[in-house]
Amino acid sequence: MNKPYVIGIAGSSGSGKTFFLRSFLNHFKHDEITLISQDDYYIPANTKTKEENRLYNFDLPTAIDRKAFYRDIKDLFDGKTVFKEEYTFNNPNIKPKMLEIKPAPILIVEGLFIFYYEEVNELLDYRIFLDADEEVALARRLKRDLLERGYDHDDVMYKWKEHVVPAYNTYLLPFKASTDKVIINNTDDPKLIHDATALISQEVKEKLFQNNL
Repeated sequence: MNKPYVIGIAGSSGSGKTFFLRSFLNHFKHDEITLISQDDYYIPANTKTKEENRLYNFDLPTAIDRKAFYRDIKDLFDGKTVFKEEYTFNNPNIKPKMLEIKPAPILIVEGLFIFYYEEVNELLDYRIFLDADEEVALARRLKRDLLERGYDHDDVMYKWKEHVVPAYNTYLLPFKASTDKVIINNTDDPKLIHDATALISQEVKEKLFQNNL
């Protein structure tokens, strides 16, 4: 197959990436678009105690299996289907699913470090920077980690101050000015997000049409 049109979407923790991506994907047919997420390439932390898990820094580029992430992206370029077990962030209450990522004309590459990883960044045709005000992002992070990932409040706040914010400032923020589109996503209103993703998806479709893709 021809090289897919690759859209990179990176965002700060709590920027609403999951909701945004779900809405964005809904503007395309199932066989037109596929998604590969950096989050599924975390190297297992193998922590044994609550304190070890609290201190382990997931917000470093070295926490990701970078080679495997790049390899699977390239396999999608080559028309191969990628099978990958989802990462459940050490939550014993969640049974990981086996993900089947099929090649498609449009490929979404999502993750915190996709602009920082040079070999991934150079594959991108269109770059979206998703951001949110810090108080909004923190509120979302607290809600997600307390309810979905089983962390307690002190753990979330420790990671936010010591890991999340420094990683954002070091590995994502420097690329903001060089992206194609910056979206400040402070709303959780489904209609507003739907309208925003509809506009972006239309832009993408126009670019594909102009390039006869």
